[in-house]
Amino acid sequence: MHKKKITSALISVFDKTGLKPLIQALVKNGVSLYSTGGTESFIRDLGYEVNSVEGLTEYPSILGGRVKTLHPKVFGAILNRADNSSDQNELQKFEIPAFDLVIVDLYPFEKTVIGNASETEIIEKIDIGGIALIRAAAKNFNFVFCLSDKEDYTNFISLYEKSNGATSIEDRKEYAIKAFHISSNYDTAIFKYFNKNQNRLKISMSDAKVLRYGENPHQKGYFYGALSDLLDQLHGKEISYNNLLDIDSAVSLMSEFYDGKPAFGILKHNNACGFAIRDKLEQAYYDALAGDPVSAFGGVLISNKRIDLDTANAISNIFCEVLLAPDFEKEALKLLKGKKNLIILIQKENKLPEQSLRSCLNGILVQDKDLKTDQENEVTNSTKLLPTKDQLKDLLFASKICKHTKSNSIVLVKNQQLLASGTGQTSRVDALNQAINKAKTFGFILKGSVMASDAFFPFPDCVKIANKVGINAVIQPGGSIKDNLSIDYCNQHGMRMVLSGTRHFKH
Repeated sequence: MHKKKITSALISVFDKTGLKPLIQALVKNGVSLYSTGGTESFIRDLGYEVNSVEGLTEYPSILGGRVKTLHPKVFGAILNRADNSSDQNELQKFEIPAFDLVIVDLYPFEKTVIGNASETEIIEKIDIGGIALIRAAAKNFNFVFCLSDKEDYTNFISLYEKSNGATSIEDRKEYAIKAFHISSNYDTAIFKYFNKNQNRLKISMSDAKVLRYGENPHQKGYFYGALSDLLDQLHGKEISYNNLLDIDSAVSLMSEFYDGKPAFGILKHNNACGFAIRDKLEQAYYDALAGDPVSAFGGVLISNKRIDLDTANAISNIFCEVLLAPDFEKEALKLLKGKKNLIILIQKENKLPEQSLRSCLNGILVQDKDLKTDQENEVTNSTKLLPTKDQLKDLLFASKICKHTKSNSIVLVKNQQLLASGTGQTSRVDALNQAINKAKTFGFILKGSVMASDAFFPFPDCVKIANKVGINAVIQPGGSIKDNLSIDYCNQHGMRMVLSGTRHFKH
């Protein structure tokens, strides 16, 4: 059956938002309504006739409302096949109507969990009848229209009125797919609440955003998630797949620096190419840019403070893809909007996930995010000479940046400014040499700088190279059976070394 006129509807919803105009549209077309409990009362209060499900089943709502619609007459009305003579004969025999439309809104399980309700309250918000109605109606999409999301009421009314009260098989199938997603998502939320066993993983996400393409134009790309919970886009072109990866890296890095003085970061290909902390945000931007003005071209910029007009004027002189900040001064935003394609984002205060997921081979890797930050009271002095107060401050600054840089990585810092990084090298020596050469290219004097490594030194080669260019303090996790080789070299050459005890690989 391609087209099917709606003559009867079962309506059972928790949230009555937007329901009134839908009821009015159905009544206008002479649709017979069936309902239960609060929804039945809602319809009667509107002044419309409605058939009680209890009258249909000849059973009252029992067990405190836990059982209302779970009855053969209800599900027979939904699951019967209009083109099956045996089904239709049984409907007649048992005096069962045929429902053409099922409207269901489930108990708010996730909202109840978020609201810190008791487990007893949470369990009572596990919908049984509603989820069964959705699955039954969606299964029988050949003959039944399933409306399972109140956000679709307006679109349904439009579709319904345009087709003079009939629905097409294409529309019924499309809404059935949506219904199965809602059912799956709901079950996943319940599972995640109860699941304490990491041997099991279930993922169900909606709000898919189709991206222009993936990493490259020949690849399709999608983002699943509620991006608006974290970011507000104020201006600019559509956010791309690669933009999102860089934004993720920028947000993760700046999470280490939200408290304290103005900090500014510039990232390219998921790594920081510039970062600085200063008393004024404008100066923090300039010193971040100085770290690598070449790589900054087309980069992602992020601030931990409100963007003022002076900083906006400075930023307007370079080409960048994305700018993130907690807020923008009115005039600063006006100026920046003059850059047509610049993606301007406000980062909202919102808790980020504590686990990361990534595809691997034919499965998924899951791990806790690296939320450990090296702290002053946790590092161990391994050399005779102790770092000065300023050196220790720089070492911890360098460690934070190193943690968010692709392994193998070496980070060079001086006076709360990123001088250079060696990123993603197969050898730690290569990473260090890369950082040194890069720093020299942009005119930095390395004497008095500090070095951070994301992993231990199995040989003293890196500290030897560092010493030759004037780097006089090092932070590394330690843990090599040959730690003493690097420590001894530092002692012999007046260098300081602290051990964090924590490796920060980022693959």
